[in-house]
Amino acid sequence: MHNETLRPESTPDELVNFRPLVPPVQRGLAKGTLVDKYGRRVTYVRLSITDRCDFRCTYCMAEEMTFLPRNAVMSLEECLRVARIFVGLGVNKLRITGGEPLVRKDALWLIERLGALPGLNNLVVTTNGSQLDRFARPLFAAGVKRINISLDTLRPERFRQITRIGDVHKVLNGIVAARAAGFRRTKLNVVMMRGTNDDEFIDLVQFALDNELDISFIEEMPLGDIHGRSQSYISADETRDRLAERFELLPSAEDSGGPARYWRIPGSATRVGFISPHSHNFCDNCNRVRITARGELYPCLGQNDAVSLMEVLRSGADDDALRQAIVGGMGIKPLGHDFTQQMEAPQVVRFMSMTGG
Repeated sequence: MHNETLRPESTPDELVNFRPLVPPVQRGLAKGTLVDKYGRRVTYVRLSITDRCDFRCTYCMAEEMTFLPRNAVMSLEECLRVARIFVGLGVNKLRITGGEPLVRKDALWLIERLGALPGLNNLVVTTNGSQLDRFARPLFAAGVKRINISLDTLRPERFRQITRIGDVHKVLNGIVAARAAGFRRTKLNVVMMRGTNDDEFIDLVQFALDNELDISFIEEMPLGDIHGRSQSYISADETRDRLAERFELLPSAEDSGGPARYWRIPGSATRVGFISPHSHNFCDNCNRVRITARGELYPCLGQNDAVSLMEVLRSGADDDALRQAIVGGMGIKPLGHDFTQQMEAPQVVRFMSMTGG
């Protein structure tokens, strides 16, 4: 374990089954490098610290959700331990997600310690923005480099419909608070939904331009038992064509270390990104894995195969055993997924909030 003063928190619970480890190919790579059996380096981890959220977005979770009991979720000390091992294996980008990560009690305790990890040069947070008026300044002081904010509409009533319970003014105030705290190039994430928010794409880009924000449009992913996605799906190409009627979009070779492909608008610092798991599958150069709040290592968002790190964490095993579980998990990372064929009958039945946004 690490040397931080421990906080009393979770107790062991019933654990998910541990899957056999498959050693990845490591030949020709530097010591500490994580690589899957297809030779792709893993340098980016998305760590969910809670499955809970203060919104109930229609594409993310069911209206009546059953959340995990406290002892089924990794403690913050366990999150820190997992992150420390990943960074020691060469991961240099860590994104804190949820649910909504800032509703987790003492989340800042964890984020401050993550920000001090040697070798982690890109600590970022994805949030719905509702808590940023309180947390923006301490997040900046803790070493968070960038914030992504989910914002699918600027219209209050529509925002309430999409989130079921959210208030868009809290998010807009959070964007202001992030800038006042010192954050720059904050990015908006927009899930594209035909018939729901597709008439606002131009307005959202203009909002990003006016407020010196980046913006990414995301194709809806078939996670969880949510019907009607084939009717609401919009491709990145269609959205880009719509935006090109209003804005000049120039392709950019910039890489943020994630799946977005960026375009520039001349005369502005704003980047317009598109995340397109359906229409332009980006699996060939995937550098990411996800850790759920219950300690499951998912090498692929679009597959069900996982390794239970929770079992190792709560078995009393040392860091070497945890390190080997992580290294072995790279061996089950698949070549890719096929979201397009899963629109109405998803193979992945867990909701997005369970995996981490």
